[in-house]
Amino acid sequence: MNETYVVGVDFGTLSGRAVVVRVRDGYEAGTGIWTYPHGAMDTLPNGSPLPPDWALWLPEDYREVLRRAVPAAVAASGIDPADVIGIAVDVTATTVLPTLADGTPLSELPDLVDRPHAYPKLWKHHAAQSHAERINDMARERGEAWLHRYGGRISSEWQFAKGLQLLEEDPEVYHRAQRWIEATDWITWLLCGRETRSTCVAGYKGMFQNGRYPSADYLAALNPDFRDFVAKLDGPLAKLGSRAGDLCPTAAEWTGLPAGIAVAVGNVDAHVTGPAAQAVEPGQMLAIMGTSTCLVMNGDRLAPVPGMCGVVDGGIVPGQWGYEAGQSGVGDILGWYVEHGVPRRYADAADAAGVSVHDYLSDLGGQEPIGGHGLVALDWHSGNRSVLVDHELSGLILGLTLATRPPEIYRALLEATAFGTRLIVEAFDSAGMPVTEFIAAGGLTENPILMQVYADVLRRPISVIRSGQGPAVGSAIHAAVAAGAYADIHEAAREMGGRTREAYRPSPEAADAYDRLYAEYVALHDYFGRHGNDVMHRLRAIRRAAK
Repeated sequence: MNETYVVGVDFGTLSGRAVVVRVRDGYEAGTGIWTYPHGAMDTLPNGSPLPPDWALWLPEDYREVLRRAVPAAVAASGIDPADVIGIAVDVTATTVLPTLADGTPLSELPDLVDRPHAYPKLWKHHAAQSHAERINDMARERGEAWLHRYGGRISSEWQFAKGLQLLEEDPEVYHRAQRWIEATDWITWLLCGRETRSTCVAGYKGMFQNGRYPSADYLAALNPDFRDFVAKLDGPLAKLGSRAGDLCPTAAEWTGLPAGIAVAVGNVDAHVTGPAAQAVEPGQMLAIMGTSTCLVMNGDRLAPVPGMCGVVDGGIVPGQWGYEAGQSGVGDILGWYVEHGVPRRYADAADAAGVSVHDYLSDLGGQEPIGGHGLVALDWHSGNRSVLVDHELSGLILGLTLATRPPEIYRALLEATAFGTRLIVEAFDSAGMPVTEFIAAGGLTENPILMQVYADVLRRPISVIRSGQGPAVGSAIHAAVAAGAYADIHEAAREMGGRTREAYRPSPEAADAYDRLYAEYVALHDYFGRHGNDVMHRLRAIRRAAK
């Protein structure tokens, strides 16, 4: 009997990855990667610059992942495409786009190609912060029951904030948009030829709770023309692991896969990674560490956690409450510093040593005693997702002197991201949702110095996912369930997922030293983030006025 395989496709911020996975045991048979030609856009295709805090993408870049990365993965695997029984996708959320009723992106209409709001908005489009604040203020004023499910504040990254921005800044495009849809649901639509929306995405990014979206009366209180917004979201919802449909002939031609195979309901990259890391039981917190970090955890009960991004019944696996929190910038912050703040001689030295600048700076910074740089930083270069939920905040490095060197700054920024993670973990512990195991996935797990810093800062062991393509493998696991190869996600995770338990363990001496730095981080966090001094907000306003 032939082996069977499934394909998982992970659409990241800058590239898409497809992985062919053996159903029996999770063996990764082949991988294909396609880097988006246009990347995360801060200008329109015509060259027009976008305002601050904007981030757009082109739908055609995502289609090309299906045309290029999937066939490349199948070719690399050496399998017969006829042995593939299912496919599933995930996307970093909230990455959302306005379309016509048939799914055509508005940015592809000839008369709208020069209109920024016609384009899809990436998760890190943070220009809707003022709209998010109004959504939060109005919800508190009216006592909207759904608000506590999001830690008391929704983010500017979510669907409703971006939708309200669209309405108020380009009402013509808003009214022409018949659908407002997450990229993962849109790509699933491309694959099977019919619209199906994920309950995961609807719950975390669309405030869909207890079987309904926010009411029309509430939306009209924000703006009378916003009353109809839910009509743009109200496609058929389906649970995780279920079958959205069959691979349609067009998508079969693109991917080289057999028409009619199972297409699973789409998912969010962080949430779908849980099964790949075998992080599907209550108390197992999974950190997906890349350009940003998303932290997800299952719970057996509902509890309010301050600053969480959402808690959704069945949001990660059916039958459990799925909690989400996150940090808007992690790898992005380190990448920004390497690109813009490091003298050329360090890059040359890294080249001579045959390592990346990141590894070179990590090694140099790691040779210093903890606290030897005299620095503490705030990891808010992309705002704060959890626990403050405020994207008007900005980065900070305190303690700079004329003796400070780039490796020390790099180390301080790295430590700041670990401190931000610890604060989130403590928020869960304090809310009565204890973290019993901390599991890491994503590209940053390849940096052992970073991982050891995290273990020391968190004062707990860190397990590491087996796969280097966690989201794509997680999507493949969902495809296997949708195809009927396993009864449910738990069973599939046991056979197809994997992790190395306690790959990193904390040093008591290092943990004690980091406690002192963490106390300073918390003091700065509360002073600048909890209205002790709103200078960061004022600087944002000055910047916007000057543009």
